[in-house]
Amino acid sequence: MLKPKGLLLLLILIFSGALLSSSRYWKQAKGRIGTIPEEHLRSPGYKEKMQAKASEARMFIEKNRYNESICFLVDMSLPSGQNRFFVYNLKKDSLVSSGLVTHGNCNQYWLDGRKYDNVVGCGCTSLGKYKIGNSYAGRFGLAFKLFGLDKTNDKAFARYVVLHSHSCVPETEVKDEICQSNGCPTVSPGFLWKLKSIVHQSKKPVLLWIYE
Repeated sequence: MLKPKGLLLLLILIFSGALLSSSRYWKQAKGRIGTIPEEHLRSPGYKEKMQAKASEARMFIEKNRYNESICFLVDMSLPSGQNRFFVYNLKKDSLVSSGLVTHGNCNQYWLDGRKYDNVVGCGCTSLGKYKIGNSYAGRFGLAFKLFGLDKTNDKAFARYVVLHSHSCVPETEVKDEICQSNGCPTVSPGFLWKLKSIVHQSKKPVLLWIYE
């Protein structure tokens, strides 16, 4: 039978072990959430890439009679904790606004890196150009239908991939990766409100282009 001092020592050891296990678990959990490594911080060339995409978008828009003033560009090569959903003014060739946006987890608990697909039920982001359709009240509130315009995303409507918001997406940039979706480009509630104003005021369809 343990003496009081021995029992106290045993309890201390058990408690210390529990704390150690808890700390180890937290590191694993935080790894799943996705801390951004230094080497993955925003590339200094992302602005040049955005401008190049805007030039390509401008030609597509003029040919297909989309909104000639504004388009939405999403650079999936950037960390999700950094603004990568860009509202771009095609007339002034300048950035109007930007916000955070999720990428698909491909039906995994947490997707490390990036993976893209266009199969119904895949849960992944699909790269390509999208026509932003009518708004409606969906599962997460206000949402906009999306119609894929390329072979890489032409199943978007059948997959129920839509533009909507969720409270898990912060309003400002964060150090860590943000939540992931099942393929929908999900933004913060405040940012969706800004996008809503643009889409609803537009007399022509607004182009959304998701690229890497």
